[in-house]
Amino acid sequence: MIQGYRAITTEEEKEAVLKDMLPYIKYTAYRLAWRLSPQLTIDDLLSVGVIGLLDAIERYDPSRHTNIKTYAEYRIKGAMLDELRSAEWAPKQLQKKINDLKSAHRRLEQRLDRPPSEEEVAEELNIDTDELFKLLQDANGAVTISLEDIEYRVGQGGDGDYNIYEHIQDKNTDDPLTLLEKSDFKDHLVKAMDRLPEREKIILSLYYWEEITFKEIGKVLSISESRVSQLHSQALIRMRAHIEEITGD
Repeated sequence: MIQGYRAITTEEEKEAVLKDMLPYIKYTAYRLAWRLSPQLTIDDLLSVGVIGLLDAIERYDPSRHTNIKTYAEYRIKGAMLDELRSAEWAPKQLQKKINDLKSAHRRLEQRLDRPPSEEEVAEELNIDTDELFKLLQDANGAVTISLEDIEYRVGQGGDGDYNIYEHIQDKNTDDPLTLLEKSDFKDHLVKAMDRLPEREKIILSLYYWEEITFKEIGKVLSISESRVSQLHSQALIRMRAHIEEITGD
């Protein structure tokens, strides 16, 4: 059984934490499998997750009042995401198409003062909707955004809201929340998400906060898994376009 707020010192305690967290490592690896690049496998993610867990055990400091399980989950998922990001690669031609798509979204939002429809985006790019849907499918995994930088709900004992970044810190650097406040990036993310069409908001909420898979979201919304993937890509592109317009990046 994982200890709550005690330092993990003995080999027996470390083994107990490892045993208890293995199901989470496996679950997280398979949940992130859709982002695997050709050079990575599920086994790579599992290995990285175990390394992240061992790192969490070594770095865990109960004086910060962070439950070891919460801290370990954060480190495991973070290690996997870092591995995926380091391996992400998109051809220059695809990157150009994605940039064109973001530019089209920016122009249309300025012109229409609302999120454009897919038909309007396709017309702006002088392509048909089928080609737009294929581009969105190809873009899935090539477009990323730090949605976890937004304060989000994490059950602490089953209830209550708190920001995980207030509890997980590196004493050698500014904590992520401080960095976000310095750059106002968190506010940009919130505003960008507020501008999304309702269905895209639901998809992001279900996927990132409720940790529901694309397949499960499709069942909830009565659409195909591939359609969820397209709408997920489109939502991230809309948000990225809005943030780049505000920040000038």
